Amino acid sequence: MDMSSTQAKTGEVAIGNLRTVPIIISFVVAGFIGLFSETALNMALTNLIENFGIHETTAQWLTTGYLLTLGILVPVSGLIMQWFTTRQLFITSIMASIIGTLIAAVAPGFAVLMIARVVQAIGTALLLPLMFNTILLIIPPHKRGSIMGIIGLVIMFAPAVGPTISGLILNNLTWHWIFWISLPLLVGALIFGWFFMQNVTTPTKPKIDVLSISLSTVGFGGIVFGFSSAGEGGGWGSPTVIASIIIGAVALVLFSIRQVKMQQPMLNLRALKYPMFTIGLLLILVCMMVLLSTMILLPLYMQTSLALTTFAAGLLLLPGGVINGVLSPVMGRLFDKFGPKWLVLIGTVIVLGAMVGFSTISIETSSAFIIALHIVTMVGISMVMMPAQTNGLNQLPRELYPDGTAIMNTLQQVAGAIGTAIAISIMSSGSEKFMTTVKDISNPLNPLLAFTAGVQDAFLFAIIMAIIGFVISLFIKRVKVEHQI
Repeated sequence: MDMSSTQAKTGEVAIGNLRTVPIIISFVVAGFIGLFSETALNMALTNLIENFGIHETTAQWLTTGYLLTLGILVPVSGLIMQWFTTRQLFITSIMASIIGTLIAAVAPGFAVLMIARVVQAIGTALLLPLMFNTILLIIPPHKRGSIMGIIGLVIMFAPAVGPTISGLILNNLTWHWIFWISLPLLVGALIFGWFFMQNVTTPTKPKIDVLSISLSTVGFGGIVFGFSSAGEGGGWGSPTVIASIIIGAVALVLFSIRQVKMQQPMLNLRALKYPMFTIGLLLILVCMMVLLSTMILLPLYMQTSLALTTFAAGLLLLPGGVINGVLSPVMGRLFDKFGPKWLVLIGTVIVLGAMVGFSTISIETSSAFIIALHIVTMVGISMVMMPAQTNGLNQLPRELYPDGTAIMNTLQQVAGAIGTAIAISIMSSGSEKFMTTVKDISNPLNPLLAFTAGVQDAFLFAIIMAIIGFVISLFIKRVKVEHQI
């Protein structure tokens, strides 16, 4: 396929006059603030439960609703990017984040805050696929590793500092200030993007297939809702959980069949025919399941088994997140120079070692040991995720970039929901099993020992996923990019 025919199909704009640095800065600033807001609220859940008088499972909807919105909208992002310009989508995504943040800042009750979270998720669902697709179009393949590394710094550093900063805010102010502090930064990102964001593509406006959108919404939405509900305490035997997962799975099968048969599919699943893209995708999914399982288990363990405050728990997780962010650009340069093979292979071994270490934690484990293992985990993750993602996307032809980024971003959300739900379920089951073996149920130490035993069992799941990741990494090899910018 020659360049002119490719541009005609993708609606790509000639990039000779594009100012790539301001475009990347616009995405980096907006992405950082959006992801900071996403994780900052997690530390405030206890405050929200007390202020609103709601149950823990109800409060979890602030996270579940966010994931559900992403699961519904991100699959459609490939189609949306062919209907609107880069500037239109960027400004719309930031405006959605600003509106959602403002609503959250003044929210008088849970229902309004829930609406705010959904509006915020709309902004994120538009921004992340647009960011990755734009980078693929404006950055030459031999430089993508370094740029993806910078993006990785933002994606990992923002969630890492979110809980720590929110813990500091909550020590002195109300939870509303998490959003008031984010609001002027988002407005600044909008102003910067308004002046410097340029159109990378021109809309081709393909036909909208309502049935595909409906199947995608029911499919991905049902899967995320089902697994999230199971992890929140509904249990795997809940009729709601079973029905949601079955309906979602059936809808996804019908959606996939329809996409393969369509001449102009909403989400082109032919991207999965490229082996390095599929291998990279699988590695990303494994990493997301391990990472999110770890990130939900550790705060619970530190606050329950070790009796740490939310702020102290956030501080313990900060070094690993910061180191991961700092290493992302380094891994990007190493990827550009040496390719993904040894980075990914060694990274999966490091992650596996860390998960084995976490499976041995007890109520007497030191904070230094937790910090060290978390740092090791984040180093390993940084060696796997960005190289696997960049290498996989590099193999796709240019017309499949929107579909490839949409597939990766969608399945990351699904994997995150599945990993979190399984980890929480195993932890709960392990705790209950431990309590059936104790003789003195009234002993206040036994619930702590039971909770810790459940956390240990949950990390066995993470070990299994890390082993699967290692096996997959044996098959990765560097893509030779034939198409150039």
